[in-house]
Parts: sequence; C-alpha cells; structure tokens
Amino acid sequence: MREPAFWYRPRSPKAHLLSPLGALYGAITARRMALPGFDAGIPVICVGNYHVGGAGKTPTVLALTKLLRELGEMPVVLSRGYGGRLEGPVMVDRERHTASDVGDEPLMMVRDVPVAVARDRLEGVALAKSQGATVILMDDGFQNPRLRKDASLIVIDSERGLGNGKVFPAGPLRAPLKAQLARTDALVLIGNGHAADGVAAELAKRNKPELRARLKPDAASLAPLFGKRVFAFAGIGDPERFFRTLRMGGIEVARTRPFADHHMFSRDEIAAMAAEAQREQLTLVTTEKDFSRLRGRDDVPDGIVPFAVQLEFDDPAKLKQLISDQLYKARERRFSRR
Repeated sequence: MREPAFWYRPRSPKAHLLSPLGALYGAITARRMALPGFDAGIPVICVGNYHVGGAGKTPTVLALTKLLRELGEMPVVLSRGYGGRLEGPVMVDRERHTASDVGDEPLMMVRDVPVAVARDRLEGVALAKSQGATVILMDDGFQNPRLRKDASLIVIDSERGLGNGKVFPAGPLRAPLKAQLARTDALVLIGNGHAADGVAAELAKRNKPELRARLKPDAASLAPLFGKRVFAFAGIGDPERFFRTLRMGGIEVARTRPFADHHMFSRDEIAAMAAEAQREQLTLVTTEKDFSRLRGRDDVPDGIVPFAVQLEFDDPAKLKQLISDQLYKARERRFSRR
C-alpha cells in the first residue's frame, strides 16, 4: 500500500474520523503483544518498526549479520517472505527462487546471510536451527507474539519519525506507542533528523540506548553513475529517502518516480520508464530491493543500475557491547532454567 499523506500531517479530519477504529485495532494488537511467546532455545534478536512501512530494517539486519559473525556467531535470518507465494519453511536459494516466490527482501539478503522464509515462525525456527544457526535474526515481527524475543531493536527514520503518532488506520503506528516502548531494548535512529527525538527521550527514561546510524552509498554502486543524469525509481517504504541518498552521493537525478512499497512493476510501467530514459538520455537506477523484483524477467531492459547502500553506526563499539550483553543475558536465562 502507499502511505496516506495525512499520516504525516499534525492535524487531519481523516485521522480524527479514523481514530476510534485505530483505538480498537491498537487495543487488540497490544493485548496480543503481551502474550508469552515460544522459546526458540537460542537467542532471537528482532529488528522491527513501531509503524507500517519501511525505515531501514533490512540494512540494519545486514549490519547485525556482520557484527554477529565478528562475535563468532552463525546468524540465520527469519522472514515471513512478504510478497512471496511460498509459505515455507524454506531456505532461500538465489539461483532457484524469485521475489514472487520468497519476497524481495529475503532474495536481497540471501547474498550475505542464510534466510529462512516461513509464515509459521516456529517452523522457521526449526529450519534455521537445522542449518546450524546460533542466533536468529528476525526481520520484522516485533508485534507478533508467536516467538519470544531476547532483544528487540526498533528502527526509525529520524527525518520522518512516527508521523501523527496515531494507530493504523488513523496513523502509521502498528500498536499504541506505550505498549511498544515497553518491549523495546534499543532504538536505531537512521539519518540526521530529529523527528524521533521524543521517542528516544522516552526510552532513555527506561535506560534503553539510542543508536545513531546513516545509510551510506556503496562505492561500487556510485561509480557507474558519476557524470550521468539518472532516472530514479523505487517501490520502497520511503522512495524520497532513496532519491535524497542519490543526490547526497553527487548523482544528478533528473527524473524520479515513486511507487508503493513492494510494488510489482508491470510490463507497461517498465517499458514507459525505459522509453522516457532513452528519449532523454537518462540512466535508469533503482534500489537493490526493487532490482530483486526485476531479476530474471524477460521484459526488463539491460542497463538498469541497482543501487546498494550500507548502514554505518556512529558508535560501532556501543552496538557491539549491546549485542554482546544481550546474547550473554539470553544464554544465562536459559542456563539458569535448566
């Protein structure tokens, strides 16, 4: 879905009218979140959002993958495979699967880390453990109580924040903020903005750390675009963030076209953008996530550049200490119950 503009306005008649429905939805979700979850038997680290849409979960998961390996762990990502047809459990195979099979994010992440896709998270846990996982990284699922989380890191775009602060459908929140704050172990704020400073202050009162990070363009992605005018398109949670990242990297963005998150591009849409790019001598560029949905299609022209980014934390040592502490506590809890 494309996010309604009124979600990010301070006052809106639509938000006011939908608030009773949001209160009901939020009460049900908050009650579900309080249910006890299944113990996976190994540490489970959840990377989630308070709100619908994207904010940088996938780059955060990949950054944690690298850190966990430095700590000697064998992480496996657990995903529901949003947008894919396979219910799983199945280990994602880049050579065998497409985005329509397992979803775009799992297909993108599997280049760097094993990914188990499962609608039933308990079945996904069993599959991940059979692959030798010592830690499970949950990509989303913060509000789902099915699986117990040992640590939950919440990702927020610091420039967009949480919009009007109301619960879906009146606003972007998936549950009342208070219920979500209570189950948060750390906050990851991406970017240089201050829209989420209030959330960070509330968590600071609970002695929960704030981690600042920034999306940095991959050098290999920038190289083929320097000196060229580009036509950028994206179907992610916040396409404008992608367009800003290109411009901040020194790329001349002549045309942009945003789509809804996880958008499945039609043959006509691809043909129209390719024709416009050729007519104006522009290079087509999109995100890695979007490119994974185009991969393998016979109607996609050559020359579309996939643009990769990496998440860099301002204080990597602080993140490393946090994850080390959470892993120790998780294993100590399980040992003490024996």
